[in-house]
Amino acid sequence: MPESQSSVRGVDVLVIGAGQAGLSAAFHLQRRGLAPPPASGLTYQVLDAEAGPGGAWRHRWRSLRMDTVNGISDLPGIAQPDVDPCEPSSEFITRYFEDYEQQLELAIVRPVRVGRVSREDDDPHGLLRVETSAGDWTARTLINATGTWTKPFWPIYPGQETFAGRQLHVADYVSAEEFRDQHVAVVGGGTSAVQLLDEISLVTSTSWFTRREPVWRTAPFDAKAGSDAVAMVEERVAKGLPPLSVVSVTGLLLTPSLERAAARGALQRRPMFVEIVPEGVRHADGSVQPVDVILWATGFRAALDHLAPLKLRGHGGGIVMEGTRVADEPRVHLVGYGPSSSTIGANRAGRAAVNDLLRFLDAAV
Repeated sequence: MPESQSSVRGVDVLVIGAGQAGLSAAFHLQRRGLAPPPASGLTYQVLDAEAGPGGAWRHRWRSLRMDTVNGISDLPGIAQPDVDPCEPSSEFITRYFEDYEQQLELAIVRPVRVGRVSREDDDPHGLLRVETSAGDWTARTLINATGTWTKPFWPIYPGQETFAGRQLHVADYVSAEEFRDQHVAVVGGGTSAVQLLDEISLVTSTSWFTRREPVWRTAPFDAKAGSDAVAMVEERVAKGLPPLSVVSVTGLLLTPSLERAAARGALQRRPMFVEIVPEGVRHADGSVQPVDVILWATGFRAALDHLAPLKLRGHGGGIVMEGTRVADEPRVHLVGYGPSSSTIGANRAGRAAVNDLLRFLDAAV
C-alpha cells in the first residue's frame, strides 16, 4: 500500500497491532461475521507496524528458546504445532503466527505505523480519526493491541550520563558473547533479568542489582494463583493506576537452568547502587564497583503514545478500565494491557473486547 495514499478509508472496528492480542481480536471479529471493507455488513481491519507476522516475538534474542520461554498459549481456533524445545522462540512463534494469519485469511495490512488517534467531533458515537504512515482511516470503534516492546523503560540514575562503558536495554540485547571478558551489571528483578544473567554468567562475570529481594517459586503457579495475580492487576487498572505486570505479582520461577546459575553465584542479588560513575557504580557504603556494561532489564511500558489526543489517562497516571474498555471512552478497548498482558489473558481480552464492541455498535444503530 503506497504511503502517499490520501483517500480516507472507513471501518467499523479498527485493530492496531497483530501480536497475540491483536490476532485474537481479529479471530473473534471474523468469527462474528465482520469482514474487511468494502464488505456490505460490519467491517474490520488490522493495522500492524511490523514488516511481517510475529509481533514483538520477531525481536526476541535468539538464545531465548522454547524450553526457556514462559508458557505461550495457543491462539484461538488453531493450536500450536509440535514444539522443538531447542528452537529459538522468535522463529517458532513468528512461523506459528504467520501460518495462523494465512489459514484464517485475516484482514491485516502491514507495515503501517499509527501516529495519532483523535475524535472527529464531540459525538460519543462519532468517528475516530486514525492517522497512519499509509494514509488516514476513520473508525467507529478501536481495539488497541500495541503491547509494550516498542517502549522500553529506562530508569534515570545520578551520574548515568558520565558512565564510560556501554549501557543497553533488554530490547537491544543480541547475545552474551558480545560481553565476553567484560563485567556486566544486570539491573532488574523480572524474568528477563534472570534469564539473561543465566546466559551471560556462562561467558563472563556479572552482578545483579534489584530494588527488592526476588520472590522465587519452585513450580508453575496453578490456575487459582494465576487468577489471583490477574485480579490484582485488574484492581489497579480499574482505579486508573498504571498496571503492574502479571509476572511481577506471581514471582520468578526457579527453573533447573536458574538453579544451576544460582549454584555458580550468578543470582546473588545486590541492593540498588546509589550512583553511576565513569568506571562503574557506587554502593550505599561509598565503595565503587568497576563495571564495563550496564544492562537495564527494567521492563517496558504500554505503547500508547498514539492515543494521547484522546486524553485517556487520569490523575493516577493510568487509564481507568472496565474490563478491556476504557471507562470514559467506550469506543476504545485496550487488549494486551495490564491484566491481559499475558498470552492467555490476551486471548480472553480479544474475545471480551469484540463482544463488548459489537453490543456498542448494535446500540448505536
